[in-house]
Amino acid sequence: MMDIIEAISGFVWGPPTLILIVGTGLYLTFRLGFLQFRTLPYALKLAFSPAKQDKKSKGDISHYEALTTAMAATIGTGNIVGVATAVVLGGPGAVFWMWISALFGMATKYSEAILAVKYRVENSKGQMSGGPMYYLEKGLNAKWLGIIFAIFGSIAAFGIGNMVQSNSVSDALQGTFNVPTWVTGIVLTILVGLVILGGIKSIGRITAFFVPIMALFYIIGGLIIMVMNIDLIPGVVGLIFEDAFTGSAIGGGILGTVIRYGVARGVFSNEAGLGSAPIAAAAAKTDYPGRQALVSMTQVFIDTIIVCSITGITIVMADMYQGGLDGGDLTAASFAAFLGDTGGYIVTFGIILFAFSTLVGWSYYGEKCFAYLFNDKAIPIYRVVFVLAVLYGSMEKLDIVWGISDIMNALMAVPNLIGLLGLSGVVVYETKKFLKVAKEEKEQAKAEQG
Repeated sequence: MMDIIEAISGFVWGPPTLILIVGTGLYLTFRLGFLQFRTLPYALKLAFSPAKQDKKSKGDISHYEALTTAMAATIGTGNIVGVATAVVLGGPGAVFWMWISALFGMATKYSEAILAVKYRVENSKGQMSGGPMYYLEKGLNAKWLGIIFAIFGSIAAFGIGNMVQSNSVSDALQGTFNVPTWVTGIVLTILVGLVILGGIKSIGRITAFFVPIMALFYIIGGLIIMVMNIDLIPGVVGLIFEDAFTGSAIGGGILGTVIRYGVARGVFSNEAGLGSAPIAAAAAKTDYPGRQALVSMTQVFIDTIIVCSITGITIVMADMYQGGLDGGDLTAASFAAFLGDTGGYIVTFGIILFAFSTLVGWSYYGEKCFAYLFNDKAIPIYRVVFVLAVLYGSMEKLDIVWGISDIMNALMAVPNLIGLLGLSGVVVYETKKFLKVAKEEKEQAKAEQG
């Protein structure tokens, strides 16, 4: 069974899918006039200083809470485990291709969010629902693609967004502190249940508080290592760039392998193109789709350019990636090489915090996909089953679940990318409309100050 699953996973995550993902980001980057590079400072300002207009706008949560909800789901074990796997299988150059996938992925993430807000709908309780299933149906007039996306999304949430994460937490606590897996499972199930049973407003409040602490904890640990070993940084960065175009560090000199694992793990990390994050963006209080889209775009920058870079550079600096270690063990050993036991604890707690945040974020994605297939009355049932799956995942080995969830993620991406390409004209129109408004707001602010 595992051989079959791995073969299917290798096919759906093969060159055609990766080319489609990166190609879509590249196409959108050109159509938007390299928007992600021109507006990044303004986007970061929007993310952390809410606009006055948003308070009066329709939506369930602030755009900052929408950002942290999406980041909660995105900044997960992929930032620790996935990066390590990319370096082991693809060499140091894989880090460079993760950067490339992120830079173009910012345009993809922006486009997903702008469409999610534009085509979102309001239910009988006044709550917002949006995401690929809605813009495929209402924008592209392809409801059948929306249904396909929702099916894969609701299933994928139980794998990569649930059982795989709870299993990572239980393994980390058992390995570091010898905590029985069933104890971790019960505690984690209760905590996740308390958060997600309250819905998106509860999730938004928790992630707004939790995500910055979680990310800073790991980032500070990595930055301490870099500052302590600043003399090694130029050589490490040089090796990453050299290996990105030669593949010499992986023995066989296979450049395609370097690119494949760098791009694939980059996509796994920031989820640009999968269609998951725009589900959270659709719940944001915002007056223009473009405003929330710029905020959502910063998620890719923070996730990959900052967090994944810290992991990748530390692993390359420690130079242990050819010693038989992989995944979280390699990252922990690399941090420990510079900080001793403290480094290992940073990675262990990083896995715990990142995995918990992913559980919370993906629960919302899954329930919205499920509600699209049935109706909002089905959401409580989905939440209960999701919480119970946390307990199961923490105590069972999940090779098959991991493989199936990999396949579901790839199958989610295809209809979403079709929608992005088909609706790229709408993205450009909404972008021009908002940038004109943003320019007027800037001029008005200057006039008021002057």
